[in-house]
Amino acid sequence: MSDPTAPDPTGPVWDLIRGVWRFSALSAVLRLEVPQALEDGPRTVAELSERCGARPDMLARVLRSAAGLGLLRSVSPGTYELTESGAVLLPGHPRSLHAGVLTTADPAMMYGLMTLAETVRAGRQAFADRYGGLYEHLAADKELAGWFDAFMDARSRPFATELAERYDFSGARTIVDVGGGKGHILATILRAHPRLRGVVFELAHTAPVARAYLAGRGVGDRAGVITGDFFSSVPVEADIYLLSNVIHNWDDPEATKIIQNVLAVLPEGGRVLFVDMVLPDDDSPHMGKELDMRMLGMFGGGGERSLSEYTALLREAGLEVTGVTELALSTSVIEAVRAAPR
Repeated sequence: MSDPTAPDPTGPVWDLIRGVWRFSALSAVLRLEVPQALEDGPRTVAELSERCGARPDMLARVLRSAAGLGLLRSVSPGTYELTESGAVLLPGHPRSLHAGVLTTADPAMMYGLMTLAETVRAGRQAFADRYGGLYEHLAADKELAGWFDAFMDARSRPFATELAERYDFSGARTIVDVGGGKGHILATILRAHPRLRGVVFELAHTAPVARAYLAGRGVGDRAGVITGDFFSSVPVEADIYLLSNVIHNWDDPEATKIIQNVLAVLPEGGRVLFVDMVLPDDDSPHMGKELDMRMLGMFGGGGERSLSEYTALLREAGLEVTGVTELALSTSVIEAVRAAPR
């Protein structure tokens, strides 16, 4: 006879199945632009139906589901308003996840996630076979590229703020953000540390956007942009080199090449900071293990690494780990310096 107090072994599986159903409601709410329709206050189903161009009876079912998920709240029968969590679905919210949902729900991105079995069998991304490389596909789909960039910005904001506040930048004068995109993380650090100067090192097509962004954040007088390819060289010397969400995009040989190009210009006493999700070495749950499924489906050789894997990679490249600090969203900053000669 089974123990009635024992956990139901089907529970975790049902929760995963239900997660797909819940996400379908979330995606529909965004695609119908319900948050924008509710930005100015509560509206009835009929009003929302007209604003969103949807059938009232079907929309009512999506809305009650969204309310059950904590995104909406009934203020009276058939009338809804945004909750605090629902408000982050607005494009202009300071902590908006609007682009994150739309990126995840995109058919091409979903294809990469839903074909993991084929990817694992073939040893090659099914996504790449259909759409080409991720960045190649983003270059061809400007709308998705815009969502993707906005999602990456939103994802970086919490840990960028913590990095600027919690990491000890004293003693440093210059910082280079290697592969730093438009410079969001560098700008956050420079705003928190007025004595620092910085450089975004990126591909040439990113330079105009980065210069405008840094100027717009009020740090243009202390931040520059240098263009190049980090697989070839990193042609600028600094006290600190920052690689945020860079190394996880590449397999070990490619990652080692990037690190060694940084090492080639690292001065005596210089530091290298790697910001990534650092997985536990055991089977404990971690957001990075979930993100790693996205990496597996979308990136040719990239993936999240455990601390032991990261340490081994850096040691092989010529760096020694001197500290690990946990940041927001299961992200960590790994500090490394040039390893002593063996």
